[in-house]
Amino acid sequence: MLRVPAHVLRFWETKFTILRPLKRSGGRRYYRPDDVAVLKRIRDLLYQDGFTIRGAQKLLKNKSMADSVSSKKMPDASFDVESKINRAVNILDEARGRLKSLRQGIKV
Repeated sequence: MLRVPAHVLRFWETKFTILRPLKRSGGRRYYRPDDVAVLKRIRDLLYQDGFTIRGAQKLLKNKSMADSVSSKKMPDASFDVESKINRAVNILDEARGRLKSLRQGIKV
């Protein structure tokens, strides 16, 4: 979904304390929609915006402090639905790409 290797996600977990995926038996990690949103933000800061790890840490820390000071809101249920739709679209896009490459391989 994020097109980032698993070892990079694990590294980011050590550097960004805001990331806390659920860990089940066997060490398998489960990323909730909020975790995925933070991971996307980290990815964009590092890969697109050119931030260093330390710069991204500071930016996210300042943002989380501002969020904690602001009034507490109820979680938006539409965000969960939207993230599920986005995930389904990403899965379908990946499947389409695989099918195209398979079709091209058959024509050869």
